[in-house]
Amino acid sequence: MPRPPLLPTTHACGQLSGGAGTRDYGVRVLPRIVSGLVALLLAGASATGCSGQPAPDPSTPSAPAFASDEEAFAAAEETYRAYVDALNEVDLSDPATFEPVFAWTTGEANSGARREFSEMHANVWTVTGETRVALVAPHETSESGTSLDVCLDVSDVAVVDANGQSVVSPDRRNIQSMRVVLTAGSASPTGLLIADIDGREGQPQCNG
Repeated sequence: MPRPPLLPTTHACGQLSGGAGTRDYGVRVLPRIVSGLVALLLAGASATGCSGQPAPDPSTPSAPAFASDEEAFAAAEETYRAYVDALNEVDLSDPATFEPVFAWTTGEANSGARREFSEMHANVWTVTGETRVALVAPHETSESGTSLDVCLDVSDVAVVDANGQSVVSPDRRNIQSMRVVLTAGSASPTGLLIADIDGREGQPQCNG
Protein backbone atom coordinates (compact mmCIF):
# COMPACT_ATOMS: atom_id res chain seq x y z
CA MET A 1 0.00 0.00 0.00
CA PRO A 2 1.45 3.44 -0.85
CA ARG A 3 2.29 5.83 1.98
CA PRO A 4 -0.40 8.43 2.69
CA PRO A 5 0.23 11.95 1.39
CA LEU A 6 2.09 14.36 3.62
CA LEU A 7 -0.05 16.98 5.29
CA PRO A 8 1.04 20.65 5.44
CA THR A 9 3.39 21.98 8.08
CA THR A 10 2.34 24.82 10.35
CA HIS A 11 3.76 28.28 10.91
CA ALA A 12 2.91 30.90 13.51
CA CYS A 13 -0.77 31.75 14.00
CA GLY A 14 -1.91 28.62 12.25
CA GLN A 15 -0.81 29.47 8.69
CA LEU A 16 -0.15 26.37 6.60
CA SER A 17 2.33 25.58 3.87
CA GLY A 18 2.89 22.42 1.86
CA GLY A 19 5.66 19.90 2.42
CA ALA A 20 7.06 17.82 5.23
CA GLY A 21 8.31 19.03 8.55
CA THR A 22 8.39 18.30 12.27
CA ARG A 23 6.88 20.41 15.00
CA ASP A 24 9.13 20.33 18.05
CA TYR A 25 6.30 19.35 20.35
CA GLY A 26 4.28 16.80 18.49
CA VAL A 27 3.21 14.92 15.41
CA ARG A 28 5.04 15.17 12.09
CA VAL A 29 3.46 17.20 9.32
CA LEU A 30 0.12 17.77 11.06
CA PRO A 31 -1.51 21.19 10.71
CA ARG A 32 -2.73 23.13 13.70
CA ILE A 33 -6.50 23.38 13.66
CA VAL A 34 -8.66 25.67 15.72
CA SER A 35 -10.63 22.78 17.12
CA GLY A 36 -7.48 21.40 18.75
CA LEU A 37 -8.42 17.94 17.50
CA VAL A 38 -4.90 16.92 16.42
CA ALA A 39 -3.46 18.73 19.41
CA LEU A 40 -5.65 16.83 21.83
CA LEU A 41 -5.97 13.46 20.14
CA LEU A 42 -2.41 13.15 18.93
CA ALA A 43 0.23 15.45 20.34
CA GLY A 44 -0.81 18.60 22.19
CA ALA A 45 0.03 22.07 20.96
CA SER A 46 2.61 24.82 21.19
CA ALA A 47 1.73 28.40 21.99
CA THR A 48 1.50 30.25 18.69
CA GLY A 49 2.74 33.61 19.82
CA CYS A 50 -0.34 35.27 18.34
CA SER A 51 -1.64 38.33 20.14
CA GLY A 52 -4.84 37.06 21.71
CA GLN A 53 -7.98 35.53 20.29
CA PRO A 54 -9.59 36.82 17.07
CA ALA A 55 -12.35 39.39 17.50
CA PRO A 56 -15.69 37.67 18.08
CA ASP A 57 -17.95 37.42 15.06
CA PRO A 58 -21.11 39.52 15.47
CA SER A 59 -23.17 36.40 14.86
CA THR A 60 -21.50 34.52 17.72
CA PRO A 61 -24.12 33.80 20.41
CA SER A 62 -23.59 35.40 23.80
CA ALA A 63 -22.61 33.22 26.73
CA PRO A 64 -25.47 31.61 28.67
CA ALA A 65 -26.50 33.40 31.85
CA PHE A 66 -24.81 31.56 34.71
CA ALA A 67 -25.52 32.56 38.31
CA SER A 68 -21.81 32.95 39.06
CA ASP A 69 -18.35 32.59 37.57
CA GLU A 70 -18.00 29.34 39.52
CA GLU A 71 -21.09 27.95 37.81
CA ALA A 72 -19.76 29.02 34.40
CA PHE A 73 -16.40 27.37 35.01
CA ALA A 74 -18.06 24.19 36.27
CA ALA A 75 -20.13 23.99 33.07
CA ALA A 76 -17.01 24.66 30.99
CA GLU A 77 -15.07 21.88 32.72
CA GLU A 78 -17.97 19.45 32.31
CA THR A 79 -18.11 20.29 28.59
CA TYR A 80 -14.38 19.88 28.11
CA ARG A 81 -14.18 16.57 29.95
CA ALA A 82 -17.08 15.23 27.88
CA TYR A 83 -15.20 16.29 24.74
CA VAL A 84 -12.06 14.45 25.87
CA ASP A 85 -14.13 11.37 26.70
CA ALA A 86 -15.59 11.49 23.18
CA LEU A 87 -12.12 11.80 21.64
CA ASN A 88 -10.93 8.78 23.57
CA GLU A 89 -13.74 6.71 22.06
CA VAL A 90 -12.85 7.58 18.46
CA ASP A 91 -11.96 4.76 16.07
CA LEU A 92 -10.47 6.36 12.95
CA SER A 93 -11.71 3.45 10.85
CA ASP A 94 -15.32 4.11 11.90
CA PRO A 95 -16.64 7.62 11.06
CA ALA A 96 -19.72 7.02 13.22
CA THR A 97 -17.48 7.39 16.29
CA PHE A 98 -16.59 10.96 15.22
CA GLU A 99 -20.10 12.28 15.78
CA PRO A 100 -19.94 12.62 19.60
CA VAL A 101 -16.82 14.79 19.18
CA PHE A 102 -18.57 17.03 16.65
CA ALA A 103 -21.47 17.41 19.08
CA TRP A 104 -19.23 19.20 21.61
CA THR A 105 -17.75 21.70 19.13
CA THR A 106 -18.97 24.74 17.24
CA GLY A 107 -17.99 27.03 14.37
CA GLU A 108 -14.44 26.70 13.11
CA ALA A 109 -13.69 24.15 15.81
CA ASN A 110 -16.39 21.92 14.40
CA SER A 111 -15.40 22.37 10.76
CA GLY A 112 -11.74 21.80 11.65
CA ALA A 113 -12.57 18.58 13.50
CA ARG A 114 -14.57 17.32 10.53
CA ARG A 115 -11.75 18.11 8.13
CA GLU A 116 -9.04 16.49 10.24
CA PHE A 117 -11.02 13.33 11.01
CA SER A 118 -11.79 12.98 7.31
CA GLU A 119 -8.09 13.28 6.42
CA MET A 120 -6.94 10.83 9.08
CA HIS A 121 -9.64 8.35 8.07
CA ALA A 122 -8.70 8.66 4.37
CA ASN A 123 -5.00 8.20 5.19
CA VAL A 124 -5.81 4.99 7.13
CA TRP A 125 -4.13 6.24 10.29
CA THR A 126 -4.64 4.47 13.61
CA VAL A 127 -4.68 6.05 17.06
CA THR A 128 -4.27 4.02 20.24
CA GLY A 129 -4.01 4.97 23.88
CA GLU A 130 -5.87 7.56 25.89
CA THR A 131 -5.49 11.27 26.53
CA ARG A 132 -5.91 12.08 30.21
CA VAL A 133 -6.85 15.41 31.76
CA ALA A 134 -4.18 16.16 34.36
CA LEU A 135 -5.39 19.62 35.40
CA VAL A 136 -8.26 22.02 34.67
CA ALA A 137 -8.13 25.61 35.98
CA PRO A 138 -10.38 28.63 35.35
CA HIS A 139 -8.91 31.28 33.05
CA GLU A 140 -11.60 33.89 32.46
CA THR A 141 -15.28 34.34 31.77
CA SER A 142 -17.01 37.18 29.94
CA GLU A 143 -20.04 37.97 27.82
CA SER A 144 -18.36 36.29 24.84
CA GLY A 145 -17.61 33.01 26.59
CA THR A 146 -15.54 31.10 29.13
CA SER A 147 -11.97 29.81 28.92
CA LEU A 148 -10.00 27.19 30.82
CA ASP A 149 -6.31 26.41 31.25
CA VAL A 150 -5.63 22.69 31.08
CA CYS A 151 -2.77 20.20 31.26
CA LEU A 152 -3.13 17.10 29.09
CA ASP A 153 -1.25 13.85 29.49
CA VAL A 154 -0.70 12.38 25.99
CA SER A 155 2.08 9.98 27.00
CA ASP A 156 -0.12 6.95 26.28
CA VAL A 157 -1.19 8.10 22.79
CA ALA A 158 0.37 6.45 19.73
CA VAL A 159 -0.41 7.24 16.08
CA VAL A 160 0.69 5.15 13.10
CA ASP A 161 0.17 5.48 9.36
CA ALA A 162 -1.15 2.88 6.92
CA ASN A 163 2.23 1.12 6.93
CA GLY A 164 2.38 0.90 10.72
CA GLN A 165 5.00 3.67 10.97
CA SER A 166 4.68 6.13 13.82
CA VAL A 167 3.85 9.72 12.87
CA VAL A 168 4.59 10.99 16.38
CA SER A 169 7.75 12.99 16.95
CA PRO A 170 10.13 11.47 19.52
CA ASP A 171 10.37 14.98 20.98
CA ARG A 172 6.70 15.15 21.88
CA ARG A 173 6.07 16.43 25.39
CA ASN A 174 4.18 14.02 27.62
CA ILE A 175 2.18 16.79 29.31
CA GLN A 176 0.74 19.54 27.13
CA SER A 177 -0.32 23.06 28.16
CA MET A 178 -3.59 24.08 26.51
CA ARG A 179 -6.20 26.84 26.62
CA VAL A 180 -9.80 25.93 25.85
CA VAL A 181 -12.31 28.58 24.78
CA LEU A 182 -16.03 27.81 25.03
CA THR A 183 -19.07 29.73 23.79
CA ALA A 184 -22.82 29.36 24.14
CA GLY A 185 -24.44 26.35 22.52
CA SER A 186 -28.18 25.85 22.77
CA ALA A 187 -27.89 22.21 21.68
CA SER A 188 -25.38 21.41 24.44
CA PRO A 189 -26.64 19.89 27.70
CA THR A 190 -24.15 22.12 29.54
CA GLY A 191 -25.05 25.28 27.61
CA LEU A 192 -21.51 25.52 26.21
CA LEU A 193 -19.57 24.24 23.19
CA ILE A 194 -15.85 24.25 22.45
CA ALA A 195 -14.84 26.97 19.99
CA ASP A 196 -11.03 26.79 20.21
CA ILE A 197 -8.20 24.80 21.76
CA ASP A 198 -4.64 26.11 21.50
CA GLY A 199 -1.26 25.95 23.18
CA ARG A 200 -0.44 28.40 25.95
CA GLU A 201 2.42 29.67 28.08
CA GLY A 202 2.65 30.66 31.73
CA GLN A 203 0.72 29.51 34.77
CA PRO A 204 -0.51 26.99 35.68
CA GLN A 205 2.60 25.04 34.73
CA CYS A 206 2.25 21.53 33.32
CA ASN A 207 5.11 19.31 34.41
CA GLY A 208 6.08 16.32 32.33
